[in-house]
Amino acid sequence: MKLYYFVGACSLADHIVLEWTGAPYEAVRMTRETVKSPEFLTLSPYGTVPALVDGDFVLTQNAAILTYLADLHPEAKLMGDGTPRGRAEVMRWLGFLNSDLHTAFKPIFAPAHFTPDPTAGGALADTARAHVRTYLNSVDRRIDDRRWLTGQRSIADPYLFVMLRWAVRLNMGIDGFANLVRFMGRMYDDNAVRAVLLAEEGSDTYETRSEGALHETSQPLRGFADRRLQRA
Repeated sequence: MKLYYFVGACSLADHIVLEWTGAPYEAVRMTRETVKSPEFLTLSPYGTVPALVDGDFVLTQNAAILTYLADLHPEAKLMGDGTPRGRAEVMRWLGFLNSDLHTAFKPIFAPAHFTPDPTAGGALADTARAHVRTYLNSVDRRIDDRRWLTGQRSIADPYLFVMLRWAVRLNMGIDGFANLVRFMGRMYDDNAVRAVLLAEEGSDTYETRSEGALHETSQPLRGFADRRLQRA
């Protein structure tokens, strides 16, 4: 199995889930140049990541890949408690993250895609930031004191993790969202998550808690420098 990813993209969620499953896989880092190559465009016609290749099966779209991996590895228990309601709860969160929260970031990343007026990009991005904060406030209230979005670890958790990292790096932060701060700390404490971050980003940089918020800092991830994420 092979995952094509881009550093900083939502493909990080798929990479974490692959590591959680414990199954053999290969992670292929893409660049702005390689995603436009004829070879990659045969896999992902729009030149986007993530893309997953499993034998002769090629799958794109983050939500589809996450669901496929969870179904492929039921022993990892990443799709709820095994009941229809448990699965539906995971899918509800996955749908919200994919359709609402992820979409809210797009005018911030690429305002020109939403308005032909270059002078309006800043205002558009500011409005989008407000929408993101509104969504994060809702998630913070709903997660309450649960360790994970649905009460147990699922494919929705690394997707939320990606969105929260975006909020921090885009200077929106998650200040005032105590439950989300705890959730982020829990994810960063996960050995597989830290190993994937080290493999993708090539450093031991991660966000730490400080006065209720998360900030970029450099801390050693002892024990992970020699970890190989490409399993044979």
